[in-house]
Amino acid sequence: MTADTGYFIRPGRPDDVPGVDSLLARSYPRLLKADYAPSALVMAIPLIARAQPALVACGTYYVAELADGTIIGAGGWTRHNPATGRAEDSLASIRHFATDPDLVRRGIGRALMNRCLREARAAGMTGMLCYSTRTAVPFYASQGFVPLADVEIELQPGIRFPAVRMERVVP
Repeated sequence: MTADTGYFIRPGRPDDVPGVDSLLARSYPRLLKADYAPSALVMAIPLIARAQPALVACGTYYVAELADGTIIGAGGWTRHNPATGRAEDSLASIRHFATDPDLVRRGIGRALMNRCLREARAAGMTGMLCYSTRTAVPFYASQGFVPLADVEIELQPGIRFPAVRMERVVP
C-alpha cells in the first residue's frame, strides 16, 4: 500500500472473485444508469456485474485493494479479443474495468490502466483495444484511447449491449 493512495494494486487471485463480484455489483448499476435505458440495464447487469473467474486469475487482471481487503477497483488486459475470442499478436484487450462508485475520479482507474499499459508493453503489445460502456468513454479517452465505432456486444443470445470500440497505442 502506498501512503499517498491508501490502496495497493496487485494481480488478481481466484479468491478475489467474491470481492470483484461485490465491486461490480456496487459499481455498474449506479454508474451506468445515466447512459443506458432501464430496460437495457435490467437485462445486462446480471450478466456483466459478475466476475469472470478465469480472467481474475489469469495473471494480467489486477485489483486495487484497501488494507482491510476491500477491493475498490479492478481491471486488466489479455491477448484475447473478447469479441472474437482470438488471441492477438500485438493488440491487447482491456478487460472488465470497474471502480467503486464512491471513489471515482481519485486515480484508481488510472493506476490500474498504467499497470496494464506497463505490463502489456513488457509483453510486446503495441496497441490496446477496449469495448467501453458509454459511461466510461471519457475515462478511456483521458487514457489515450480513441473512439472508433459504436458497437453492440452480444452478452448472450438475444441480449445485446451498446458499447464503443476504442483503441490506443501502447507507448
